[in-house]
Amino acid sequence: MSTDAAALRATQSVLNIPRNAEGPVFGAPWEAEAFALALQLHDRGVFTWTEWASTLGDEIKKAQAAGDPDTGETYYHHWLATLERIVAAKGLADAAVLMRTREAWQRACARTPHGTPIELRADDFEN
Repeated sequence: MSTDAAALRATQSVLNIPRNAEGPVFGAPWEAEAFALALQLHDRGVFTWTEWASTLGDEIKKAQAAGDPDTGETYYHHWLATLERIVAAKGLADAAVLMRTREAWQRACARTPHGTPIELRADDFEN
């Protein structure tokens, strides 16, 4: 299935995905990458869209309870939290691996000049 067809199925199955007439829209490259990763995992049968939507709804409710203003700017933060939660629940990566990877990305981001592609190095994964 083409990426465009998969994206269309996702936007039809999961409500509130930021979109325009052409499909999903993203405010930053990481949002598109998280979206694409979820599409790939769905296409591989890791979860159903019903399961995704339910978990995403839970993540949004948790964020709102913690004070998220729910203005749309944080939608893909919830998407990423959902992705991490499902990946951990399905045994694809445990919480420690996810945290280690998040911290590695933070180190890589901190040393990378604005406008330069971020590249992970092996030492980013060292504490």
